[in-house]
Amino acid sequence: MQTQKKELFTHNAQSIRDVIRYIRRFKNATVVIHLDDRILESPLFSSHISDIAMMHDAGLKVIIVPGAKKRIDDVLKLNNVSWQYKDDFRISEENSIPLIKMAAFDVSNKIMTALSANGLTALIGNWVRSRAKGIIDGFDYGICGEIDKIHIESLNTVLENGFIPIFPCIGWSAKGKPYNISSIKLACETAICLKADKLFFLTPDTSITEKDFVISKDMPLSPEGCIPALNLEELEIFLNDNKENQSSVINLLKNGLQVCKSGVSRVHILNGQIDGTLPCEIFSDLGSGTMIYKSDYGGIRKMNIDDISQVLSLMRPFIEKGILLNRTEQDLQECFSDFIVYELDGAIRACASLHIYNEVQGEIAAIAVDKTCSHMGIGPKMVSYLIDEAKKENLKSVFVLTTQTSDWFEKLGFIPDDIETLPEQRKQLWTKKRNSKLFRLNLN
Repeated sequence: MQTQKKELFTHNAQSIRDVIRYIRRFKNATVVIHLDDRILESPLFSSHISDIAMMHDAGLKVIIVPGAKKRIDDVLKLNNVSWQYKDDFRISEENSIPLIKMAAFDVSNKIMTALSANGLTALIGNWVRSRAKGIIDGFDYGICGEIDKIHIESLNTVLENGFIPIFPCIGWSAKGKPYNISSIKLACETAICLKADKLFFLTPDTSITEKDFVISKDMPLSPEGCIPALNLEELEIFLNDNKENQSSVINLLKNGLQVCKSGVSRVHILNGQIDGTLPCEIFSDLGSGTMIYKSDYGGIRKMNIDDISQVLSLMRPFIEKGILLNRTEQDLQECFSDFIVYELDGAIRACASLHIYNEVQGEIAAIAVDKTCSHMGIGPKMVSYLIDEAKKENLKSVFVLTTQTSDWFEKLGFIPDDIETLPEQRKQLWTKKRNSKLFRLNLN
């Protein structure tokens, strides 16, 4: 029981540290939230608004771009106005624009009212200049508009004054003519123009699982079976594997790809049916949706002296379970140049080491991955990195000694070997009491 209490306390303490670290990291960060208007009818709507208010109070600059598709549908049906879709644009008669405006502003007003109930001031503004989409290949897009310009200076003034801007999906021409514009494109363009740190798509039931998509066997999945993160290279492969899939999620992923390529660091696709999905995604490593990120999001680097305390904390649970050998701060100081770490948003989330013997054999050791990140495929990446390092050193083989993870190493291509094949220096440290098994990977 004492051990369970200790583990729970350690876990809670680390969670609190993570929250504080993320609050510091994202203070004054700019985030754009695209809010699907179906969320307004969800019992979790007020909870999501409270979370947005909390993000604002934590020092983030929040912009909300609500979708209004469902509300516009309802209003047009009520007024017996027909429409069709072409290339994701709503095509309807010219005199329907007042109804579309009414529906779009109705959604924005509901969000503004909900924010007001949380003590925040939001502004609905006309920061978007647009132009007619016009006639393409003989087809007249009528009242559909394209974004011409976003008035960034005015928008920044609103943000600096502590207000939350809300963008209806309506743009105006230079002469004041309104057009119906895509809220998704508007959210993307706003994030790009503001050089936002994050763009969120909060929409109902958007989990990316094997049930609805083709997912490579090499793709790490969360415990719930969802893809937690995709870098740009992985996303392009995923989109190619699912090129026949025409779902709305694919559309969000395609837009996310272009937004990241245009300078926004991260795009998050979140399931609005999960309570707390926004704060979990922004204030923890845990996450709750799928993140699209550029390759500088997290990465492997050499360990330095300043990392030792974090690495020891990372190793401790594995040492207590007998998975890793005990190591002291002095031990790490003496061989820190052998270690690599995986840094994620300023925190060390994994470590591993490569010890070289007689310029012939290398030992991969001290592999530890924070359990909150265990589904991200970091462990295999660390091992692969060290194998590449061993090849650069012209080593003939690398080996591991393990008591509880033999299956994992066999999956990575290591095969069982005799303890007698260990280099003499390492063989002297092997004990019958621990009885570690030897697995080896030949590099020639």
